[in-house]
Amino acid sequence: MMDQQAKNKWNSIYSSAEIKTKNVSQGLCENAHLLAAGGHALDLACGTGGDAIFLASKGYSVDAWDISNTVTEKISAYATENNLNINAEARDINVSPPASASYDLVTVAHYLERSLAAVLIDALKPGGLLIYQTFTRTVTPSYSGPSNPEFRLADNELLSLFSGLKVIVYREEALLGDTSIGLRNEALLIAQKSLFSTMR
Repeated sequence: MMDQQAKNKWNSIYSSAEIKTKNVSQGLCENAHLLAAGGHALDLACGTGGDAIFLASKGYSVDAWDISNTVTEKISAYATENNLNINAEARDINVSPPASASYDLVTVAHYLERSLAAVLIDALKPGGLLIYQTFTRTVTPSYSGPSNPEFRLADNELLSLFSGLKVIVYREEALLGDTSIGLRNEALLIAQKSLFSTMR
């Protein structure tokens, strides 16, 4: 059963939100050159749809999932109006996980559910890419993410969670150097599933 409390919370948050076409996660935007020319993508915890819209504009068929039906209905309307191949769905991945080997690309931004790591790996087709960016526990004074440390990553945790994948890009800049620039308060992993993977 879908987590109704979480659904209600995010429906309230997104009730007055607009679809933000330029709100693309930094990891995806800066590494778009690594993407194949189209394919089937999953934007998990899609929020206001920036990544899903970006990928659809690049020729991907995109499943955009979020626990909030309020925001997925807005994305669906936007996709229809702009002729974008986006299937936006209110879905709790803990209850209804993706099918095995169904995606060429999975993107996750600002969402952390550690128990889903194996599910996401399994959802990738052989050779598929994962782009995962979310909050860290090491933060600058200007940090404004979740206050609960359970929703933030320990040092190098993304590397551990997805150790079954080949690392393509990893960034976790912590507090080194000039903290006013770079990727701060977050970690980014881009990793690839083996072409010969038999992981289930």
